Amino acid sequence: MKSIGTEHESTLHRELKYRYAAGGSTEVERDGFVCDALDAAGELIEIQTGSFAPLRKKLALLAGRGPVRLIHPVIVAKTIEVFDTRGRLISRRKSPRKGCFWNLFDQLIYAPELAVLPNLTLEVALLDARERRVNDGRGSWRRRGISIVDRAVETYRESIVFRGIKDYRKLLPFKRKEEFTSSRLAEKAGIRINLAQKTLYVLHHAGAVRRLRKEGKSWIYELS
Repeated sequence: MKSIGTEHESTLHRELKYRYAAGGSTEVERDGFVCDALDAAGELIEIQTGSFAPLRKKLALLAGRGPVRLIHPVIVAKTIEVFDTRGRLISRRKSPRKGCFWNLFDQLIYAPELAVLPNLTLEVALLDARERRVNDGRGSWRRRGISIVDRAVETYRESIVFRGIKDYRKLLPFKRKEEFTSSRLAEKAGIRINLAQKTLYVLHHAGAVRRLRKEGKSWIYELS
């Protein structure tokens, strides 16, 4: 049986699992895999916070046999709490980093075929979260030895659901026959240029946009 297991499952992942199970079951075995949940309507639920690459084979197999929903949580705002090794709160602050639904493409770029996989619904769950850290000297040098030990949901904001090319195409702030580049998308969407490039790479492979030509180092796109 292929399963990551629940031993090191974060509170955030567990909360989402039970939320989307919606009266169904959790940790459900299908075809040698373990899925996070099966809702009351019979849809398999898989929750993935990181890269989609490890799920490519699993989702292709499962979606070939019935409906599957891939949930990708994106943290819009995060509160960071730091504790000492005795569990005493040292500090609490808001992270300056802000997430948005476009961050989906940071992960979807590793498995762009999932955007148009039949029977697969992809849902971006936008939420606020609380991150618990411990000053134990074992964490990253970037955090000066402070370890991240857990994340939990503070507030659910909204969900954006993608069921096919039309839903992805609606994201783009352009009209039919209008030409654009990744720089133009970054400007109009208010996102960083490399995220715009990832987005258009995925949407090109999914068939939502097409490349017309190259001008210098930039591809010129239009809606397909």
